[in-house]
Formats: sequence, structure tokens, C-alpha cells
Amino acid sequence: MGVRRLMRLAVLAATLPLLGACTHMGAQPWERDVLARKSMQLAREPAILGFDEHTYFSKEAASGGRSFDGGGCGCN
Repeated sequence: MGVRRLMRLAVLAATLPLLGACTHMGAQPWERDVLARKSMQLAREPAILGFDEHTYFSKEAASGGRSFDGGGCGCN
């Protein structure tokens, strides 16, 4: 075997497992009940999330907050 063929074989052997890594994307229907639990949520307390959001868009005057224009003074 030539060196070039060995290199191609090595590259192929290295990339095949990487291609198979993306086959399972998302949750299966029987897993969604577990993911919907309150303990699995990123923000468990809506009030704390509201305070965090207000702090974020009040301090980000240059970018205008999340998805709307903002003044940055925190008066809204």
C-alpha cells in the first residue's frame, strides 16, 4: 500500500465515528415527560427570571437589551 492510500484510510477511519455522533438529535417521545418537569427547567422561579431579565436589559443600553430598543436607565 502506498503512503497516500494509508493516509486516506486513516482519515476515513477517523471521520466515520464523528459522522455517527449526530444521529441522535433531540428527545424521544418517551423522554419528553422527564424534560418537562419543573426541576429540569433552566429558570424554576419566574419572579427571579423576571428580575434577571430586567437587570440584563437595563444594563445593556448599547445593544438595546434582548429583542427591543431600551434606554439603559432601568426606568421601564
